Formats: sequence, structure tokens, C-alpha cells
Amino acid sequence: MTAEALPAELRRAIMQIARTPRLLVACDYDGTLAPITANPDEARPLPESVGALRSLAALHETTTAVISGRALRDLATLSRLPAEVHLVGSHGSEFDIGFVHALDAEARELHKRLETELEQLVLDVPGVSLEVKPASIAVHVRRAEQNAGRHVLERVHSGPSTWGGVSVTEGKEVVELAVVQTDKGNALDTLRHQVGATAAIFLGDDVTDEKAFARLSGPDLGIKVGDGRSRATYRVPDTMDVATVLAFMLEERRNWLYGEQATPIERISMLACERSVALLTPDARLTWLCHPGPDAPAVFADLLGGPGAGHFSIKPARNGLPLGQRYLPNTMTVETRWSRLLVTDYLEPDSPAHETNLVRVITGETDATVTFAPRPEFGGVPVRLLPEHDGLRVLGTSEPFVLRAPGVRWEIESDGINDTATALVRPAPEQPVVLELRCGTTNLGPHELSELDRRARAGDYWSEWARTLRLPEIEPDLVARSALTLRGLVDTETGGVMAAATTSLPEEIGGVRNWDYRYCWVRDAAMTVRELVHLGSVAEAEGYLRWLHGVLGTLAGPERLHPLYSLAGTQLGAEAVIDSLPGYKGSRPVRVGNLANHQVQLDVFGPVVELIVILAAKRGELHDDDWQLVRAMAEAVTRRWDEPDHGIWEERHVPRHRVYSRVMCWQTLDRAIKLAENYGREIPAGWLELRETIAADVLEHGWNDEVQAFTTAYDGTDLDAASLFVGLSGLLDPQDERFQSTVTAIEAELRSGSTVYRYRRDDGLPGNEGGFHLCAAWMIEAYLLTGRRTEAKELFEQLVDAAGPTGLLPEQYDPIAERSLGNHPQAYSHLGLIRCAMLLSG
Repeated sequence: MTAEALPAELRRAIMQIARTPRLLVACDYDGTLAPITANPDEARPLPESVGALRSLAALHETTTAVISGRALRDLATLSRLPAEVHLVGSHGSEFDIGFVHALDAEARELHKRLETELEQLVLDVPGVSLEVKPASIAVHVRRAEQNAGRHVLERVHSGPSTWGGVSVTEGKEVVELAVVQTDKGNALDTLRHQVGATAAIFLGDDVTDEKAFARLSGPDLGIKVGDGRSRATYRVPDTMDVATVLAFMLEERRNWLYGEQATPIERISMLACERSVALLTPDARLTWLCHPGPDAPAVFADLLGGPGAGHFSIKPARNGLPLGQRYLPNTMTVETRWSRLLVTDYLEPDSPAHETNLVRVITGETDATVTFAPRPEFGGVPVRLLPEHDGLRVLGTSEPFVLRAPGVRWEIESDGINDTATALVRPAPEQPVVLELRCGTTNLGPHELSELDRRARAGDYWSEWARTLRLPEIEPDLVARSALTLRGLVDTETGGVMAAATTSLPEEIGGVRNWDYRYCWVRDAAMTVRELVHLGSVAEAEGYLRWLHGVLGTLAGPERLHPLYSLAGTQLGAEAVIDSLPGYKGSRPVRVGNLANHQVQLDVFGPVVELIVILAAKRGELHDDDWQLVRAMAEAVTRRWDEPDHGIWEERHVPRHRVYSRVMCWQTLDRAIKLAENYGREIPAGWLELRETIAADVLEHGWNDEVQAFTTAYDGTDLDAASLFVGLSGLLDPQDERFQSTVTAIEAELRSGSTVYRYRRDDGLPGNEGGFHLCAAWMIEAYLLTGRRTEAKELFEQLVDAAGPTGLLPEQYDPIAERSLGNHPQAYSHLGLIRCAMLLSG
């Protein structure tokens, strides 16, 4: 029997419960896992059911159990179920993970009396047998002559069943007398509590299973096997159907947890407008979009939860893999091409405030299938889709959403919680199908401009900016794409700059190192817009500095600056976990918010002052408000430079006196002094002396004779790629033997083929991570400063090779598995590529 033979309502219910964060799958034995037999000692479970239970038990946050009336030892011997499947015997009085009810002397005496009395009642009655268990005794009459069996049961009910302290459980041709209060419902509750299940499914065929069905509620699922009245919501005919249910549950649970068909991270392309981003897979599936901003909850979270978390897909009706995907030159417009079909996607610029407008254009000569499945609030809001004359209206959300689709006829299906719309469309040669997702508005009316005019306007928005850039000789096209990507991460309305477009793309597949990067880090943003200034664009830097002035205006002093804020410049809420999403390829938890918001990171001031140095040089003048900001950064350093901190990598360990943080404190003062000297500003008292004090502190305490390198911090011998900034910042002459030795030591310890790791130490988190593209960029710069140009060029070529087919880079690269990792696209990676191309071009 295949899953398609199961009732549609039951399939939908299984698909829904398979998506619960922590699942308990429990079932009865006789009549459920094993067919009923004339001889109970011959009841063997179906191999298909055993295999499915074992495989389910091997999944993350999934527990399987068999709750039977049989004695635990008999259940284990007969079923031969694998150890991964928990066994509960005697209707819940025996657990393989601990005997729940220890019998006291009174209960042991009652048990002995029951056994003696029942032996007398069944004496000389053919086919009647007793099953003696640790806390109960079962009387079986299945193999007895019908009248004789009924007579025995009547004597049991009128006799021992009425004794004080005896608990009676009725079954099919069996009655069980227990000396403790037990039933399968209690057993199910005990298991649920032990494993912290957020939902449970129970399958059973006997009247004794009704007590378990009675305990199911909310998202739980009960399935009755066979005929007869039941509290269970669903029903299947026999044990073969049980095997089908378990196999279908396994398939759905595994797909939800691990997303085995997840697109490689680097192959995903980004759309952008002034204040929003969206991500597309290589086959034109909208896999990620947040609204009302990129750091808001996701409307489509397929990237982290598979199709059930929301997607908007377009593909040929006859399937087939796409031939390619590309950006239109110097734009953020993406084309996905099949042999007879073309899908063009872009986010509209100049949309009204608080609106996000995605336009999808289908052209070609073949039928295309469109699937529209919005799931706002990371799938936490039930969605209804209302067809109207020119499109669809999304109901049940706090933010309005509509899909304008003139001429498209939709079919709406519901899984009981959410609606999904599908349509078959055929574009005419001169009349493409245009789909407009409008977030933040109820307007389904026509736009004042034609689609071609709007597409041209969207392209011009980016290409006119790109034409102003001064590109290097080396990899100019890839640098231009990196620059466009960085600008796409800028919220031009607020000036905030995202570190990356996503949350929780893993640093290790299946691991827990999954962080939310959709915010504005003071340090990362300064480094990002600095590289755009190097390329000739200053508007992003000016916007960011306005953003930073606004943040500082809310603080008692600059030393109170947090490492990161929302794109609007406000404090973040608490870091939280979205339990309903399984994560990219099963990498959980999926996080929103970032605990690093509460860390001490004393390195953040240096990149800000460095940015102002470069911006002033570009303008030919130093603005008063920028000098005010420089003084604020220097003031913060003056007050806090000698404290330990958490550093650039935001380790969740105790703070340390880190070399990189100390170097950035030195850089803050060094660049501030140079600005004052170059632009005729007064140097406050103490700056010159403090600059020398910090430099001496780093050179004395940061250098380690044992490893012949500047280490991570003053208290250990571990190495960190960020310590390269002893030379990259200018604190130490790059020709100094100590810097050259540090480069060699970090190369030996942290470089692995085409990538460079941040560090190798225990950082308090389980698992591993990939090498950082930014660290590879630092190594390239260090090679150049120490005269190793050949090595610099080779490593840069490897960095270029790591980019995806549309030129985007995530945060990390795993040189062993040869795959990309981390949030995507990552500002650090692209600014590192730009800087290296500029340096290599001389």
C-alpha cells in the first residue's frame, strides 16, 4: 500500500504533525504493529513497521515507543524491536527506561492473593491462560470455547475485580487486574513529559488504547486500527496500513527536518531594492522574503523550512532543469531560463513607504506552473487566499498582502491550516504573464506604468549607480557584482547596513552555530561602506554616519555603544528560537535576534574612524559632525581600552584581553590624530600619549615567544586571524620580523587550502565551522604587505572560485566537503573580495 491510498485528510494531518519541533510516535503492539494471531506467542511485528519505527527514532527530536499490555520482558522477547524504540509494558506499569511503580509490601501481598485466586478460577478450563506480570495479572480467553471463556470473565468481574486496590483494564477477550493504577493514557503522558514532546501520535486497535486516545489534544493525532467505536479522529483498516502510516510519517518528518534537496547556499541569488531583499533559487523559487523589512519576520521561509514554510515558485509544466540563471548586467534583476521559458524577477525601487513590490514576468512558448504559498510570521499565521478578478488577496495577517495576476485562474487547496494557490499559465508571444506580489497594501489595481517601463526603471536604478564606480583591473565584473550586493544590503532610507540577508544559515550542516545577521553591526557596516567609498560611492557612507549619529543620540555616552542595532537604529529584542522551522538541511535552532547585542566589543570604534579618514580624503574636507563622531569614538576608547571584551567573533565565553580589540583601540586614536593633523583640528590632551601606551601594551603582552606570533589574547597561545591587524593596521611595520612570523604561524595553523579559519580554539559551542572568506582576504593582504605576491594571487583566485554562478558569496567555505556555509550573501565576504582586487590591481 502506498501513502496515496491513505485518506487525504489523514495524509494532511500526518504532514502537519511531522512538522512539530519534538515528536513522539507511540503505538500499541498486538493488532497494530503485529497482526492478531490465534496464539499470542506467535504475534510478530511487520518488518516494514519495525524499520519505519527505527528510522523515525534515529531522526532529530523524534521519539518512538510501543505501549502494550504485555509484560515488558515478553514484549521485548517477542517483538525484537531495536533498542532505539522505547518499550512500555503492562499498560504503563513497566518502562524500559525505569520501572515506574515500585511495589510496596501491601501491593506485593495483593498481587500474590490475586495470582492464587485467579489460578483457582481458570483451573481445568481449556484455552484459558494467565499472564503474570510484575504489577498485574492478565486473564486471556481468546483460545477458549466461547461460553467457557465468558463464564471465566464473569467470575473474574464478580470476584477479584471488586477487591480493594485492584485496577481493572478490559481488552479484546482479556481482562487485566493490576495492583497499581496504570493505563496507557498515563503511560503516554509519562513519555511525553520525559522527552518534552510538542505533539504525539498514537495508533491502537484495542479498547485499552482508548485511554491513550483520550489524552490526545491540540496538535496530537490519534489513529484507530480496525472497526469499533473510538475517540481517535482517524482510522485505518489493518496493520499493513499502520506500516504505511509510519513510512509516510518517516518520509514527511525526514524531509521537513533535513531538507535533503536544499539548494547549495552559494547558488542562491539576491534581489534588492532600497530597503528590502529577497532570495531566489536557481530554478526561480522565491525562497526567502521578509516584510515589512529584511529584519522582520519571513513571509516566505522555504530556505529554512522547505516548501511548507512558504514559497512562490514558477517552473515549466513539464518540469525540466533550468539552463541557467544570471543577473542582467549592472542590475539586481535576475533572469532564470529554460529552453522555452524565461522568468524575470526584480524588486521595484521607489515603492511607497512600508511597501515591498516583487514583479515576476513569465515569457516563452510553453505552459508554466505557478505555486503561491505565503506563510507570514515564519509560518506562524494561518493563511487564507481569496481569489478576486485580478489576483489573490491574502487573509488573516496583520500586514496586508495581495498578488496581482490579471487573467490567471487559480486553484486553491487547503491543508486545514493554510491555503496554497496553483495555476497553469501560458504566455503569449507578445503578451507575457506578469505577477506582482505587493506587500503592505490592499491595492490590486493596475500600475500607472507598463511592466516594461517599470523593469527599465528598476534596472536604471542600479546601473546608473554602477556606472559611477571606479573598478579595478582585476576581476572588474565580479567586483561590480560585489559592490551591487553590498549596496543591496544597505537600507537607503535609514542608512543601516545588514551584515547579511539571512538568518541561521549554518556554519556547520546539522549544527547549532546558526545566527541572525539581518541587523546593522557598527563595525561591519563601517567596513562595508568604506569599500564602496574606495570604489567611488560616498552616499552609503554618509547615510551610515547619519544612522550612527542617530544611535549615539540615544546613549548616555559613546562608550555605551552596543555592537549592533536594528536597521532603524533601535535596540534589538531578546534572541529567540523559531521552533517551527527545521533549519537549512536540518541545522537547528533557527534564531531571530542576536545575543551579541549585549556583548562588550571594544574593536567597533576603529573601523568607524578609519571610514571617516577615507571619506574625508574623498571629499577633500572633514565635516564638523564627522569630527564630533571621531571625538566620541576616541573618548570611548580613552575610557575603556584596557578592559577585556568578547571581540570581533562574539564568542560566548568570558571576555579576554584580545590583541585585535586592543589594536583597533590604537587605530581609533591613530586615525583620529591624523585627521586632526591633516584638517587643522585641535588634538585633545592625552591622545598622543595614550596611542603610544596602547601600542606598547600590544607589543609587550600580545607577542608570545613560545609560538613566535601575536596570539588571540594576552592570556594564551591560541592564534586568531584577526591578529593579522597588528600589521594590517600599521601599528607594527609589516617588514618587522614579528609580523612576518605571525603571518607564517597563522598560515600554518589556520589556513586550509583555499580558505582561512578564524581560530581553532574551543569557543564554548559544540561542533565546527568553515573557513571565513574575510579571513582569506586578510591573509591575501598580509601576503602582499610581506612581499608574497604569488601566494596572494593564488589565494585570491581560490576566493573568486568560491563565488556562486551569479557571483555571490556567503560567509564561509568548508574545504573538506567543498561547500559553502553561513549567511548569504555576506557583506564581509564581498568587501574582502573588493579590497583584495583593489590591492592586487595596485
